This record gives sequence, C-alpha cells and structure tokens, in this order.
Amino acid sequence: LNHPNIAAIYGLEEAGDTRALVLELVEGPTLADRIKRGPIPLDEALPIAKQIAEALEAAHEAGVIHRDLKPANIKVRDDGTVKVLDFGLAKALAGNVSDTDLSQSPTVTAAGTREGVILGTAAYMSPEQAKGEDVDQRADLWSLGVVLCEMLSGTLPFPGDYEQAVIYSILNEAPRLPAISDTVP
Repeated sequence: LNHPNIAAIYGLEEAGDTRALVLELVEGPTLADRIKRGPIPLDEALPIAKQIAEALEAAHEAGVIHRDLKPANIKVRDDGTVKVLDFGLAKALAGNVSDTDLSQSPTVTAAGTREGVILGTAAYMSPEQAKGEDVDQRADLWSLGVVLCEMLSGTLPFPGDYEQAVIYSILNEAPRLPAISDTVP
C-alpha cells in the first residue's frame, strides 16, 4: 500500500520462526492519546476522519481490509497528517464485494485467519467480525464509525467490563450513543 495516510512498510525481516515488518517511523501521538484528553471538536475531528477514510479507501481499492482499525492504530502528526498503522491483521479481499479500558485492550488473535476465528480489538469489531465470519471492507467502515463516535463523544458505543461483554453488546444491543456536543449537527 502506498498512500499519504498509511504508514509505509519498508520490509519483512525473519529471525528463526519470528517475522517482523519494518515500518515507517511516524512521530506524534496516537488518536487514542488525543481522545484521552476528551471529546474532539467537530472542526478537528472531521479532517482526521476524512484522512482515515481516505487511507481505508486506498487499502480497499488495493484489495486489503485492515480488520483492526482503532485509535491506538492511528497517529496524528504535528502538521495534522493522519497515518493509519498496523496492518498486521490485514487480509486480502476474497473476490469483489461492493482500569479496564477495552479500547486499549490487546488485539484478539489466533493462528490463521480462517472463518470462525475472531481477530481484532473487541470494542471496534463489526458484528460479522465478532462472530468470526468472513469480512469485507464494510468491517473497516464499521470500525471507522466507532472511532468517529469515540472521537466526538469520548466514549465507545458498545462499552463493557470485559471483551466478551463488549462482543455480546455488539451482537445483541443497540449502540449506547452518548450525548454529543450541540456543535455536532
């Protein structure tokens, strides 16, 4: 992937059974760091969301689904440039398809990326992803919606005390949409 809003991958290194990606060093705080300071005003949130959407569009056009979009995987440089990071769970699209802080919880992983295996961060998973079903680019758009909600409100639409509770909420409950500032139309 080559896009101004996606951190570049410079290489793949192997040492024994371990593989590591050599990535672009992106200076600046993560979006998660920014959200910790409180809700982001609309005039600041929209340019960030637009750049994330452009990064996802470029990935999707190249046939790649991120599958772990969350504020901790997004950096905002001092000049306002957004970089989407960590395509470690990315998957190629199959065919054409038109203080417990769970937002910082570790990525749920397992061997392989086959159907029935849950991969990603619970608080940002689409329902299909939470069920372990095959996903397409719509899973990333769901995650972007969760990120945008969190940016504007400072809270997650599917909160829970532990990962299984969040997944249950995503699959069975309406989102808990917080009161968002009157400045948001």
